[in-house]
Amino acid sequence: MGLLDFLKRKPAAEAPASERSAGETDDLEIYNGMRVEVTAFDGRLLFVAKLMGLHGSTAKLYQYSDAEEEQDEEAEPLRVRIRGYHDRERKAVYMEGTITPQPKHVWQVEDLHVARIGNDRAFFRLSMDVEATAVKLGGIGAGEKPCRLVNVSVGGACISSEYAYQEGDKFLLKVKLLEDREPSVMFCQVLRIIDKGEGKTEYGCQFLELNESDQARITQNIFAAQRKKRSTN
Repeated sequence: MGLLDFLKRKPAAEAPASERSAGETDDLEIYNGMRVEVTAFDGRLLFVAKLMGLHGSTAKLYQYSDAEEEQDEEAEPLRVRIRGYHDRERKAVYMEGTITPQPKHVWQVEDLHVARIGNDRAFFRLSMDVEATAVKLGGIGAGEKPCRLVNVSVGGACISSEYAYQEGDKFLLKVKLLEDREPSVMFCQVLRIIDKGEGKTEYGCQFLELNESDQARITQNIFAAQRKKRSTN
């Protein structure tokens, strides 16, 4: 079901907000310019946007990723989850609200509130299993090594590799997210090392030095890969 289908449906009973831990969100600021991802309550990523125009429990979302369908300004309001990342606190911020489409890829948000915060990853991750290449820049083990892309988001990726990396290592990740598109090249830094057992190791990586154009291109590729994956299931 596409975004347009979601919006055209009669709204169901409002889903309950996630529980807050006592005092957990009191000092957490939602700020203009926060990059957020908007998902349906079934967990499906709808679009990526910039949160702007905050006023009480209302705001606007300026969409800068492809959605599955064009906006329909006559569509019903949609209850959604909005997930962002607080740069200062280094925490994921989970919000809920009701969105209504406006012209030029802008969405009005009503009843916006923080449901909870957490230390987990901020961005939706698309599971993958494709060949990739990691090019380590300088130091011991510099050079090009094969790896596999385990998952990817607009903020980072997880790879598996027989080559051992250390936290803080930096490399260029080269991968074709889709066969009919040019390879994506992202500058990465290893943040987490995950021992999967039986000699298998995965590395959680953060993308570095991405400009708006790079972010938009990666986001579009992720949406396209998500659509292709769902159509083949």
